Amino acid sequence: MFPIRDHNPSERTPYVTFGLIAANLIVFLTMLPLYGNDVAADRVFVQYGLIPLRVMSGDGFETVLTSMFVHGSFMHFAGNMLFLWIFGDNLEDVLGHVRFAIFYLVSGLGAALLQVAADVSSVVPMVGASGAIAGVMGGYLLLFPRARVDVLFIFVVIFKVFPFPAWLMLLLWFGLQVVNGALNWSQMGGGVAYWAHAGGFIAGFLFVLPIWKGLGGRAFWMRTDGHPDHPDAQYRVTKSVIPTVRRRK
Repeated sequence: MFPIRDHNPSERTPYVTFGLIAANLIVFLTMLPLYGNDVAADRVFVQYGLIPLRVMSGDGFETVLTSMFVHGSFMHFAGNMLFLWIFGDNLEDVLGHVRFAIFYLVSGLGAALLQVAADVSSVVPMVGASGAIAGVMGGYLLLFPRARVDVLFIFVVIFKVFPFPAWLMLLLWFGLQVVNGALNWSQMGGGVAYWAHAGGFIAGFLFVLPIWKGLGGRAFWMRTDGHPDHPDAQYRVTKSVIPTVRRRK
C-alpha cells in the first residue's frame, strides 16, 4: 500500500517542505556514486548515521540531525520524499514555516530517542528521514483525520487505487510499525527502524496536540469537516491515445 496523493493540496507555497526535499535530494545525489561500493557507503553510514551504542556512550549527538538526511538506497529516499510531499504541505500551512521546521526536527528527535531506547547496545547505524516524516503523519492525523488520501494497492498482479480516509490509512500504518517493532525487538542486524517510525509519529502527534486545542479542538474538526481548508483537487485521467481494436465476429 503506497499513498500517492491527497485531495486537498495546499494553495500556499510550502517553502520548508520544498527545502527539506531539496536538502535530502542534494545529499542523495552526493552519495549516489557510493551506492555501488558497499565499503564506501558503509563508511558514510557509520560516520553520519545514528548508532545507539555510540550515543549512549556520550558521543555522536550530531548524528541525530545528520542521520535524517542520509538514505540507504533510491527507493528509501524516494519513498520518504513521497510521504513528505503528500502530507507536509497542509501541515506547514497550519503551523507556519518556522514552526513547521521546528516541528520536523522535534519529530526526528523523538524518532531517535525511541529507537535508541529500544536497543541501547545496537551498533547498527540508523539513517533516513522516515522518523521525522512519521511525525508529519502523526500531526496530519490529528488535524485532518477525514482527509482523503489515494492509496495504490498492489497485490501480485493487481494494481488498484483506493481513496482512504487519512485516519484509517495513518492508524493502520502506525499499527504496523508497532507490531513489526515488537516482533523484531531482538533483531540485531540491519533492517527497518520501526521504533523510530513509532517515536516520530508520537512526537509529531504530541507537538500538534496543543495547536489543535488552540484552534478549537473538536470545533476545528466541525469547521473543516476534518479536511484541509482547501478545495478538492480535480484529478482527471487522461484518455489513452492507443486506438481501440474491436474483435470481429
